[in-house]
Amino acid sequence: MAKLYFYYAAMNAGKSTVLLQSSHNYKERGMQTLLFTPLIDTRHEQGIIHSRIGLSEQAFAFKKNDDLYAITRELLQQGNSYACILIDEAQFLTREQVYQLTEIADQLSIPVLAYGLRTDFRSELFPGSQFLLAWADELVELKTICHCGRKAIMNMRIDANGNAVQEGEQVFIGGNESYVSTCRFHFKRGEATKLTTKNKLFNKDTNLVEDLV
Repeated sequence: MAKLYFYYAAMNAGKSTVLLQSSHNYKERGMQTLLFTPLIDTRHEQGIIHSRIGLSEQAFAFKKNDDLYAITRELLQQGNSYACILIDEAQFLTREQVYQLTEIADQLSIPVLAYGLRTDFRSELFPGSQFLLAWADELVELKTICHCGRKAIMNMRIDANGNAVQEGEQVFIGGNESYVSTCRFHFKRGEATKLTTKNKLFNKDTNLVEDLV
């Protein structure tokens, strides 16, 4: 039986790179893949999945009211054959669309690999991620690190000055200039980058802490 997989991670963990590499692996063996990407993602040309290392591939740009199961079934009826369905930025899926992905796996017997964020900048689940976590057969974490070296699990939204943003709409399309991945500790402290502090020296004669030049 085909399965629904959810590959989740914080920002900049290479999710799109892994997705495109998976598609390449299928095609290298003579099998076709069908790629979906949300129309809401306007960072690059619509309908194209890009990775930070320069890989890209054509995809079907879907809207919130699109039926992904119906689209896939229609393409199959047109004579296409797919070994795998791959979903980029899966956090933007609706509840209904996640259910449609389960139908692709269960009714059409095609494996579905969805890649996306788990939580938003407020550390709350995206709707798509919520139901992927609930309904996917397999959950796979793709790891990246915080500026301190710990595993990054949070997505901090930052302003033009690099300060953490605590309020705003859940969906705000942006890249490295708008988000940074952090561990939970530094997310709580609102520290997007490693703090640089001067070296200190305790002067026993004056009982004062002095800056080292």
